[in-house]
Amino acid sequence: MSASNGKNNGKPDNLATTVTEVSERVTVLIREELELAKAEVTVKISSLSKGLVAGAIGAVFALLALPFALLTLAWGLNSALSSVWLGFLIVFAILLAVTAGAFLFAWRKMKVGSPAPKMAIEEAKKIRETVSTKGNGG
Repeated sequence: MSASNGKNNGKPDNLATTVTEVSERVTVLIREELELAKAEVTVKISSLSKGLVAGAIGAVFALLALPFALLTLAWGLNSALSSVWLGFLIVFAILLAVTAGAFLFAWRKMKVGSPAPKMAIEEAKKIRETVSTKGNGG
């Protein structure tokens, strides 16, 4: 039995046929991988959007609950101090202190100056000087 009977021991007769089949299979594989990636991203985006909506709803209810919490604190202080207005005054003072603290923190953070990358610019200047001195005299 010789190897020239047209079958080449189970191998395809033509290299072009093999390349075409491999190319078609790779194309199908790539297309399927892209579809899988698209489906995966769609599921993740859907989950993220649902999470964002739930977080936004929670934030709205938290903002609605804040006045009730402050009123509860004020009325509780009124009852504890046996005063009609002192509890509200204390809550008002606490709110003013928190507000002032937040503004001071924001002011300090904004005092840092422009957002220019000063350290990166300095490093670039040093590198340029080093390169130019080594190129001229090195």
